[in-house]
Amino acid sequence: MSRRFTLITVALTAVVAFLVGAIFAGGVGRPAVSAAPSKPATAQRPMTTASPAAPLVSFADVVEKLNPAVVNIDATSPGRESRRRRGRTSDIPDPPDSPFEFGPRQDRSDAPRRGAGSGFIIDADGSILTNNHVIERAERIIVKLSDGRSLRAHVVGADPDTDVALIKVDGQAAMPVVARLGDSSTLRMGEWVCAIGNPLGYEHSVTVGVVSFLGRKLFDRSLDNYIQTDAAINFGNSGGPLINARGEVIGINAAISSRASSIGFAVPINGARAILPQLKSKGHVTRGYIGVGLHDVDPDLERSLKLTVSHGALIQDVTDGSPADRAGLRPYDVIVAIDDAAVGSDDDLIREISSRAPGSSAKLRYVRDGKAETLSVKLTERPPRETGDTTADPPADRAKPDQDAPLGLSVRDIDRVVADRLELPRSLHGVLITRVEGMSSSYDGGIERGTVLLEINRQRVDSLAEYRRIARAAHAGDVLALYVYVPDLKQHQLKTIRVDDR
Repeated sequence: MSRRFTLITVALTAVVAFLVGAIFAGGVGRPAVSAAPSKPATAQRPMTTASPAAPLVSFADVVEKLNPAVVNIDATSPGRESRRRRGRTSDIPDPPDSPFEFGPRQDRSDAPRRGAGSGFIIDADGSILTNNHVIERAERIIVKLSDGRSLRAHVVGADPDTDVALIKVDGQAAMPVVARLGDSSTLRMGEWVCAIGNPLGYEHSVTVGVVSFLGRKLFDRSLDNYIQTDAAINFGNSGGPLINARGEVIGINAAISSRASSIGFAVPINGARAILPQLKSKGHVTRGYIGVGLHDVDPDLERSLKLTVSHGALIQDVTDGSPADRAGLRPYDVIVAIDDAAVGSDDDLIREISSRAPGSSAKLRYVRDGKAETLSVKLTERPPRETGDTTADPPADRAKPDQDAPLGLSVRDIDRVVADRLELPRSLHGVLITRVEGMSSSYDGGIERGTVLLEINRQRVDSLAEYRRIARAAHAGDVLALYVYVPDLKQHQLKTIRVDDR
């Protein structure tokens, strides 16, 4: 009996082991017919099964947390005096071709002027970031918090060049919420962003859009680095935060296009963060300066000027008496490194020089006529941006238009009357561009009437006859570098054009 029991036990164990192994190996199939088939588990769905579309980013939680850190700002300034920013005024209508506006236009009046904007709290001590143009020349600043309190604030520091200002509310306990600053260098085009502000007096309005472009140049090609977005920004949004999906402030809303309702611009928060220590300690920002006008080294310049480098910052203008002038830098020099750190573009050089203290020195490596050179330059303080009116239009050429205009340009020799009216430097040589054909490569290359043409591919252009000789020798498809002087800006610039078929 005992032996029989043992045999039965072994047999049953073998059967059970077989069944268990079959189950784990997938050897036991489902019955062909089942009265109530069970629904497959979600994890076992085939990869080909269509899944519902991923939902859009929701900013509801982000706004709920960050909204209390956003404040409304009322700034009152005395009458009569117009507020200037980057060459434009807020109380004088912009010219018809002006693409940017910063607030409602106002009539001239002796009465105090009130402006509205936004800001956001960055420190529990009451420090608030906003735009410089929101509080510029204001004598009375009132900050309204999300809980309804209205408090007086004062300016700690401001930087007109980047349109950033730091104001502060004193005598208060910890502020309700402090905005968390993100890293604007990680932004990507197409990324979702959210703007909060006080547009047209509608407090704490929220709009959502995407990053449309990064590094937009609007006013100053040297320092500007705006974030472009289609998140709706209107008058009163200035100074408010632009926020990413993680609830971090990555920009300060600053400007809008007057030509479209879906084009707004914000100052990258990294730029604001970099100058905060100076705003707190000195109330203003000082930047290093060497006094050069720069141009990126692009394929057209590389080809037309036969450059031996494909990267760097090409000097197109040197300011008289500047550190660069004293150090011996010249137009057409290409700066390729600063203190042994490579310079990839003109923006790289500008950011590095601007971040350094006036009085410090920098070692520049540059290429001149194919030969590498090194020099040291002592930085001075960057001068304030000029905002005055430009000079009058240059005199029109009353002569009969040039019917044979190579490169799409009509030019004339410069006499003393023209030189005096345009206030041209006595040492300047060249010809005056009097007409640019609308359907020409010169027009496409940004050449403008009223500029002085100095050189073509580094060949001097001293007369109309010399211009025609050089221009007519060019062949279709050639890329030409035109070195010009712009009287309105008192700057030298390089422009490249591609010669059209004739």
